[in-house]
Amino acid sequence: QVHLVESGGGSVQAGGSLRLSCAASAYGYRHYCLAWFRQRPGKEREGVASIDSYGITTYADSVKDRFTVSKDNAKNTLFLQMNNLKPEDTAVFYCAARDIDLCPKVTYDWAFNYWGQGTQVTVSS
Repeated sequence: QVHLVESGGGSVQAGGSLRLSCAASAYGYRHYCLAWFRQRPGKEREGVASIDSYGITTYADSVKDRFTVSKDNAKNTLFLQMNNLKPEDTAVFYCAARDIDLCPKVTYDWAFNYWGQGTQVTVSS
């Protein structure tokens, strides 16, 4: 069984920063593809960033140069550093994992097996 728990969400003004964490309980975690998704109000869930077991990352165009995904394998924790936040980033953020070493070229939700409960990020103007 894989359990994922997000934390670090909150409310910030535009231009501010937040660092999200995702703590995982899983055997072989360091061999998994890991990803962040978000769901903005009234919209469908979308991929934000991913990192595979080799450290290769992907980002949605909307967050490139602002967000950085990373992981600490020793602590079974995934991170998302979010800088220069915009009101459009307001969403519930979810971490996800799949027990495959590589991430898909496009971060589709159906490619992932395990999901956290989400953490709210609110960015005000």
